[in-house]
Amino acid sequence: MRLEEYWGVGPKTSERLRESLGAERAVEAIESADVRALTEAGISRGRATRILRRANGGDGMAMLGTRDARNVYDELLSRAASHAVTRHAADRIRVLTPLSDRDEADERLDEVLDARDAWRALDDDAREAVRDAFETYDEAGGTERASVRAALALRDAGLGEEFDALYGLDDDALREALRALGRVTDGSVGAGADERLDRLRSRLEDARRLERGAFDVLDEVRDAGVRSLEDFEGAVVEYVARETDLTRDDVRAAAADDVVDAADFVSATLRALAADLQSRAADREATVAAELEASIEAARSDVDAAVAAVDEVAFVLSLARFTDAYDLSRPELVEDGLAVEGARNLSLDGAVQPITYAVGDHSLGVGELPSGDRVTVLTGANSGGKTTLLETLCQVTLLASMGLPVPADRAQVGRFDAVVFHRRHASFNAGVLESTLRSIVPPLTGEGRALMLVDEFEAITEPGRAADLLNGLVQLTVDRGALGVYVTHLADDLSPLPSQARTDGIFAEGLTQELELRVDYQPRFGTVGKSTPEFIVSRLVANAGSRAERGGFEALAAAVGEEAVQRTLSDARWRS
Repeated sequence: MRLEEYWGVGPKTSERLRESLGAERAVEAIESADVRALTEAGISRGRATRILRRANGGDGMAMLGTRDARNVYDELLSRAASHAVTRHAADRIRVLTPLSDRDEADERLDEVLDARDAWRALDDDAREAVRDAFETYDEAGGTERASVRAALALRDAGLGEEFDALYGLDDDALREALRALGRVTDGSVGAGADERLDRLRSRLEDARRLERGAFDVLDEVRDAGVRSLEDFEGAVVEYVARETDLTRDDVRAAAADDVVDAADFVSATLRALAADLQSRAADREATVAAELEASIEAARSDVDAAVAAVDEVAFVLSLARFTDAYDLSRPELVEDGLAVEGARNLSLDGAVQPITYAVGDHSLGVGELPSGDRVTVLTGANSGGKTTLLETLCQVTLLASMGLPVPADRAQVGRFDAVVFHRRHASFNAGVLESTLRSIVPPLTGEGRALMLVDEFEAITEPGRAADLLNGLVQLTVDRGALGVYVTHLADDLSPLPSQARTDGIFAEGLTQELELRVDYQPRFGTVGKSTPEFIVSRLVANAGSRAERGGFEALAAAVGEEAVQRTLSDARWRS
């Protein structure tokens, strides 16, 4: 496949990849979702991520039917990537896409949950050792030597047999390869690989230092008071042997024969000695390089396996840490329906009221949780969590589609070809209405099954017409065999719903002692929720900044039911 045929690879990007990687290696990097290779070639991380998502999960990306669904997807992957143990693992998480193959999704769930159990089984010291191993690996740039060192460290830390790739390695072969890796590069041997080579190099450096200061050597020997040339030559040999840690025989073997004077003898001897030591060091380096490379090749299969294993363990363990951090659970992947028990929205901080909800067929059997309704119309209080519930259902569906655990105690998630999540956008004009309908209707009428999660149509057109449109969408959802959850304040204005649809409600229950709205976020099935404006008016009355302001809010209280307002205020004072 030509580079330009990949989504997002234009002429400039293609040329940059060819110059940096070569066409064949660039195609390989795209096909293997190697973000690191593309970023090292000069492609921005964001662009590389988008290219690889399309190249490796184009069908999955098509599942994200709206911009809001894509935003939830991006936020989920960013949240998961924040728990990555290496930069490359974070990159790999960011290019995950929904999977069309359910067997593949089940396999990933097995891997991630097994890895989570292994992570939980480690004590604090072992976890710290694992983090240190990956940090050292990252700092070293993920080289072969860093991979081998990390693989050994991970095994020593006690990662369980859930990581089969780590436990098929030969420790002895890897430790021998670790000694060699990093010591030899293209035939050049680094310091510390061989004591004999290090001594030769040290003596060579000493000889070169003396050669550069030949006249200083001459003066040192003359100052010792030698009288004859023979005594002088012997003194030079003694001095050089002492300064280079060589034997007198080694120095004498390099001593010059035909010289014209003492200075010529010193410079010629030192020049010959340095040349001899350089030759001996080069011979020794070639021998050691061959031995080291032989050690690496003897362990080549284990080294390659260690490189692959560390990369894979980092990826799966990162997802496991994300799963553990949010106490995610395995969803049951089913053909149809969406049901959650004890579901939580990952975007909310602090204590969160878990929600149980369902649309379509399911078999969770949680109390009175209805089953079989193709559409639900969700009604209720402002700030009652209706939009949050839609987002939670979207999070659960997208995570499950990627083969990842979900934020719920239990969940059954059907197979969806499109997830249409649409938040309320408070713009009241025909352009917004048209763009909204263009966004949500085509996925619903396309091939496959859609999940519709749509928030408050009344925000984008007048209430009467919004009710008509919502009636049409509910009926269209049923007719297309899709599933839908539609949030509205217009339940009383809707025509009788199809038999396959139901109305659910969320209720506000009063004010807290801090005069915050107190809401039961768990929907009540088969009933219309109320907006209860008296609670809001009660808070405004209590917090009025002046007598005139209070009088205005009390006038509103009379309009919405003064008795209810007073009762709300009384309850709030009693609670305080």
